[in-house]
Amino acid sequence: MKSVFKLELEEARVMVAAGLQAARESKSLETICIVDDGGYLIALERMNGCRNTSPELAIAKAFTASGHRRSTHLFNQPGGPAAVNGEAFGIHAMMPGKFAIFVGGFPIVVNGNVIGGVGVSGGQGEEDIAVGVAALRGLQAFLGDDYEVMTEPDIKK
Repeated sequence: MKSVFKLELEEARVMVAAGLQAARESKSLETICIVDDGGYLIALERMNGCRNTSPELAIAKAFTASGHRRSTHLFNQPGGPAAVNGEAFGIHAMMPGKFAIFVGGFPIVVNGNVIGGVGVSGGQGEEDIAVGVAALRGLQAFLGDDYEVMTEPDIKK
């Protein structure tokens, strides 16, 4: 039997707020999505003026990061599992519309356990990364020193 942490709405709202602050500071229009460990939506916020496609993309990024326990941009980097000749080449075709292999998705890892995912869409790749990392750092600040949240962009658990 294993005890697990569950991401709840309060933490998701903290993460969205931290991400929105980073987006405003970088002047990027973003959608930020937080999902639980099963990839199901907890919170989503789309900034005014953000692209119409951003919510669906943010959801797919969060779902992928949570379910596969890695930052989504790691899939298609040279040598990545979804790159040509990679062991998972074409994986995004297996779950059309739900699986994202590009920048902007991060697993939420607390004390070594994946408890959800964050997906960010709307800005340039670097902006999506900065906003996602800000959301993770917001969770770390909220939880305090009793918990360890992975807050680097390249997460593979």
